[in-house]
Amino acid sequence: MSVSIRVIPCLDVDQGRVVKGVNFENLRDAGDPVELARRYDAEGADEITFLDVSASSGNRETTYDVVRRTAEQVFVPLTVGGGVRSTDDVDRLLRAGADKVGVNTAAIARPELISEIAARFGSQVLVISVDARRCQDGTRTESGYEVTTHGGRRGTGIDAVEWATRAAELGAGEVLLNSMDADGTTAGFDLDMLRDVRRTVSVPLIASGGAGEPAHFTQAAQAGADAVLAASVFHFGTLTIGQVKDDMRAAGIPVR
Repeated sequence: MSVSIRVIPCLDVDQGRVVKGVNFENLRDAGDPVELARRYDAEGADEITFLDVSASSGNRETTYDVVRRTAEQVFVPLTVGGGVRSTDDVDRLLRAGADKVGVNTAAIARPELISEIAARFGSQVLVISVDARRCQDGTRTESGYEVTTHGGRRGTGIDAVEWATRAAELGAGEVLLNSMDADGTTAGFDLDMLRDVRRTVSVPLIASGGAGEPAHFTQAAQAGADAVLAASVFHFGTLTIGQVKDDMRAAGIPVR
């Protein structure tokens, strides 16, 4: 492990405000996205991720405005996702100041969108977001994990490991793997899922969902994550980016 592990705070933005809940429910206000992004930039975040959690057509201009204002304030790469359905959506977000764009539901509905984005803008701008959970309600997949949509509430029956692998083959430059079972619980990342995806995916892998203490980030890196992402523990002051990096550094994991 020679490449530095990236620490990425995630801003879930709804109607121009940062929100956070548990398993994508009971959302509460966590602050102004531009102010939070500025703080994280100053604290040493390696990147910042924005997810527009409402992503309705009427709210898109709000997102572009927030992206523009944030891009003016921070000097680290900015990834924006939520409601991206076409290469034109990607173009608008990049013009607004995003460095990378996250795609989820639209790519599940039409996988060729991944190839179209990669061909027009390059794989380096495309992060495929995989909201995965352990199979339930009689659903069976080969890996035991399925892809979900609608904030983890709707199962697709698609094998999460196979989907992440296929997305990378189609041109996704990174995979953001979010455990819907762990999301917001602060009980730790789903390390088994991380390892299973790592075995088949060669592009950078971002671990998301469940961070609660510095050791959790270190464990995710040791399980094969190239980057570690969290929201509530940073937003509400439970942890700082510096504490996370110090723990990884002490474990011999390279960080910036």
